[in-house]
Amino acid sequence: MNGAQDMGGVDGFGPVKPEINEPAFHAEWERRAFALTLAMATPGGWNIDMSRFARENRSPADYLDKSYYQIWLAGLEQLMEERDLVSREEIESGHVLYPPKTDVRVLAPENVAAVLRKGGPTERDATTKPLFAIGDRVRAKNIHPQGHTRLPRYVRGHVGVIERLHGSHVFPDSNAHGKGENPHWLYTVCFAGRELWGERADAGATVSVDAWEPYLERVA
Repeated sequence: MNGAQDMGGVDGFGPVKPEINEPAFHAEWERRAFALTLAMATPGGWNIDMSRFARENRSPADYLDKSYYQIWLAGLEQLMEERDLVSREEIESGHVLYPPKTDVRVLAPENVAAVLRKGGPTERDATTKPLFAIGDRVRAKNIHPQGHTRLPRYVRGHVGVIERLHGSHVFPDSNAHGKGENPHWLYTVCFAGRELWGERADAGATVSVDAWEPYLERVA
């Protein structure tokens, strides 16, 4: 979907200032918000694309007003509330007000390491041949979906070249909304900087984007 999270190439946010030796977390609550989001996927039954959509599906004013892990926390609250794992009253009060659900799976502390090591592989057996090959010129479709998508807005409508094939992977656009994995071929597409941002861009700049097959169309 189009939203404030899709800010690649957008002006007005100032220069990027990397933090030297930046830690993964700046405060203990950030570590806990991250851990809870991963752990609660077991009783909540959500997948990575549902989790991403919960973080991104909010108004620009709300999204831009929050820090990175505040957005994670807001997404976690939304996912849990949607599944009746917590009530809005409990979120606002910070206290348990109702008996917890008992018919849910729980990620036990002793199983955390094994679950994290296992990860969530998205590659699936291909049932079709890829439409594109390395070196093919393709255009990213100019789509504006209401739901989740992984196609950055700044490449839509622009022409790039296929530089890698990654096999068939779970399609986020359907997986985020409980419509099945619907695997499609995944490619890395290389775009020239001037194709994306015009003649004033660095002539040597390139941007590589991983894009699923439904995002792309062939250029003659």
